[in-house]
Amino acid sequence: MAGDAVLRALAGACPAARAADAGDAVAGVAPRYAASPASVAEASAVMRAAAGQGLSVVARGSGSRLDWGAPPRGCDLVVDTLRLDQVVEHAAGDLVARVQAGAGLRRLAEVLASAGQQLALDPPPGGDGQQQMGTATVGGTLATGTAGPRRLRYGTPRDLVIGITVVRADGTVASSGGKVVKNVAGYDLGKLFAGSYGTLGLIVEAVFRLHPLPAAAAYTTVDAGGPADARRAAAAAAASELAPTAVEISRAGRDQPVRVGVLLEGDPAGVGERSAHLRELLGAGAVTSPDAPGWWGRTGSGGPAVAGTLIRIAFWAAALPAVLAVIDTAAAAAGLDPLVTGSAAAGVIYVALGGDAGPAAVAAFVAAVREALARGEADARPASAPVPDSPPVLASAVVVHAPPPVREQVDLWGPVPGLPLMRAVKDQFDPEHRMAPGRFAGGI
Repeated sequence: MAGDAVLRALAGACPAARAADAGDAVAGVAPRYAASPASVAEASAVMRAAAGQGLSVVARGSGSRLDWGAPPRGCDLVVDTLRLDQVVEHAAGDLVARVQAGAGLRRLAEVLASAGQQLALDPPPGGDGQQQMGTATVGGTLATGTAGPRRLRYGTPRDLVIGITVVRADGTVASSGGKVVKNVAGYDLGKLFAGSYGTLGLIVEAVFRLHPLPAAAAYTTVDAGGPADARRAAAAAAASELAPTAVEISRAGRDQPVRVGVLLEGDPAGVGERSAHLRELLGAGAVTSPDAPGWWGRTGSGGPAVAGTLIRIAFWAAALPAVLAVIDTAAAAAGLDPLVTGSAAAGVIYVALGGDAGPAAVAAFVAAVREALARGEADARPASAPVPDSPPVLASAVVVHAPPPVREQVDLWGPVPGLPLMRAVKDQFDPEHRMAPGRFAGGI
């Protein structure tokens, strides 16, 4: 049988190749084959074999965010990176670590903590609603570009990655930045592959910039009277000399108070003193605890349920009240009451809708939010920001997770600036469009 010949070709390249089963489905799309390479050489060989057979390929780490993004148009082969799980090098003196893509963030954290260091990423929960530090992999976190509360101080994966090794669709191994053997001239692969959802190639290794592990942390929270008060509290904390690591908000519903939380890290005495000043800055009702509030870093109340819809909205941080007003107006019209959490001071929040929200209502909500954002209703650019003749999209709403009935009615990505350039990059790296086809914006 032709299928047996294909499987033999894959197994010749990677002994851990097999026929796929129901657990290998990607956003409801069932592949024919699965492979788990144990080395970069095996990963290269199996990708070369897949190219020879004309197979479409989707990369998978732990699968905690495999239902984020659009379903692939085709998925013949799933390449599982979990056997690529080594911390290849930890140069503690240089604050740098080289890690294989399948290494779990929790295990990496344990290795780095032994030297008093950390990879300052705290991704939000995945589609199962659980905190993902225990299951998320380095490659998956980089491929989806996810970051949690500490993005305010440390940035996102694309800010922390300083080198990367990938396998292109034809099996070619390429590296950029860090300690590399072969560079791809003209491309910063780390930044290109961060948030690309596996559509450019297979991430096999990454080199990250590390930071010292803080000796103490304190969370100060306060209930704001409304969106404007929440914005003032978040802005005051972010702009203060107290050097917050994160400034978050959480609102359980349209008529609920907006909770503001601020994380301070450092030495115990300094954190205590700074927290006292922060309470004075935030005013009456502010309290400090060494433990994070229950809503901290969770995209919605306890994270998005598998059946629910999760929307990420990015905006100028000063526009928080206007963005919440846009959300409330659209939600009221659609008969929805969304949960809102996220990094207010960094201009990224998540809107979570329960699994009981009707697909038509969700589609109407998303469309109304995008229309209001496109009209500039949440335009709060800094005075120094340039104003071009044709204003760019100043805020965006991306549906990162949705049940199939919602996906059928909603463009998950919405308007995407620079789409022609993104398509040109896709053509350069994956001319046959076999890598996770259709997963990314614009059907890339």
